[in-house]
Amino acid sequence: MLTPTLPRLTLTQALLDEVSTRADEAEREGTLPLDLVEAMREAGIFRMMQPASLGGHEISPAELISIIERLSYADGSAGWVGAIGAGGPGFTAWLDPAVARDVLGQNADISIATVFAATGQLRPRDGGVHELSGRWPFASGCRHASWFFTGGFVFDGDAPRITEQGPDWRLALFPSDQGQIIDNWDVLGMRATGSNDIEARAVRVPDELLIRPFFEPARHEGPVWRLSFFTLAGISLVGVPLGIARRALDELTRLASTKVRAGTFTPLSEDGYVQTELARAEGRLRSARAMVFDVLDDLWQTATRGDAPTVEQRGTFQLATNEALRASVEAVDTSFTLAGSSVVRPHPIQRCFRDVHTVAQHAYFSPVAMQRFAKVRFGIEQPTLFM
Repeated sequence: MLTPTLPRLTLTQALLDEVSTRADEAEREGTLPLDLVEAMREAGIFRMMQPASLGGHEISPAELISIIERLSYADGSAGWVGAIGAGGPGFTAWLDPAVARDVLGQNADISIATVFAATGQLRPRDGGVHELSGRWPFASGCRHASWFFTGGFVFDGDAPRITEQGPDWRLALFPSDQGQIIDNWDVLGMRATGSNDIEARAVRVPDELLIRPFFEPARHEGPVWRLSFFTLAGISLVGVPLGIARRALDELTRLASTKVRAGTFTPLSEDGYVQTELARAEGRLRSARAMVFDVLDDLWQTATRGDAPTVEQRGTFQLATNEALRASVEAVDTSFTLAGSSVVRPHPIQRCFRDVHTVAQHAYFSPVAMQRFAKVRFGIEQPTLFM
C-alpha cells in the first residue's frame, strides 16, 4: 500500500507566538482554546508519532523532542497537549493496520487522550467484545479528543486474569462520546491541559481495539517501532520540562537586566551571586539535555540497524530523562528565587514554576526509574515492563 502524501510538518514562529500570547486565556479556560488545537493539528503536531503507512509523519525521536521543547517554551500546557496528542495516534501502531485505518479514517488526523493507568476493568463478553468500566484521572486533552485510550485489567470473575507476565493489562480504544468527562481539573500547574478525569460505564470495546503494548511489539516495521512502549513515552514527555526550563532561564536573563532591588542602584544582572547561580543552572540544564540526546542517539543507531535496544540502553535513557526533569526543576526554581517578588504576580516565570512542578509529579518521572537504572548496573534481576 502506498504511503499517503501528507502536508509538511510545520511549526511556525507565528503559531508559537500565538500560543505564548494566549497562555493566560488557556489557563482561565482550563483547556487549550479549540482554535489553537486546530492550528496545532494543521501544523501536523498530532501526526508526529503516527506511522507513515497510516497517514502520519513518523518523525525521528530527536526531532519530536525538539518540537515539543519549542511548544513547551511557548506554553508548558501546549507542549504537554502536543506530546500526549501525538502519543495516542502513535500507539495505533499496536493495532492491526487495517483496524487502525478504520479508526483514523480518511483524514487520518485525530486526537486521542491516553491514560496508561490500569484503573479500568475489562470483562469478556460474547461476540468478540470486552465490556469496559472505570475512571481514569489526568486525561490530558480529553475535551478535544475524538477517542480515548485507557488502561485496564482483564477480569475473570472477581480477580484480574493472570498471564505469564502478570495481570493481563491492556489499553482499550473507544470513541470519546461513549465516555464521560468529569470536570475536576482545578490544579496548581499545567492548567490548560484540561486533564480531567474520564469515565466509562459498560462500554463495549471490540477485541481488535485492545492492545498489549507493555508486553508485545508494535505491528509496524521501522526503527521507531523497535523502541519499547515506555521508551516512546519518555521521548514524548521529556521535551516538556526542558522547554519550560529554557523559557524560565531566558525570562530571568531578560528581567535581570532591568530589575533593581530595593536599596540598590545596579541591575540584578550585575550581582555576583545571581551570575553564579544562573551559570550553574545553565550548565546543569544544558548538560542534562545533552545527555538525553546522547543516549537517544545510541538507542536510535541500534534501532536503525534493525535491532531492538537492550534493557541497559532503555534503563540509561530513563536515567537521562529523569536527570533532565531534575535539572529543569532546578533551573526553574533558581529563576523563580532570583526573580524575587516580580514573579509573585502573574509572570511567565511563575507559570513555569507551577507547570514544571506539576510535570514532576507524573509517574514517568518517578524516582523509581533511578532504581531501575541502578539495578541494571548492579545486575539485579527486575521486571522490565516499565523500561
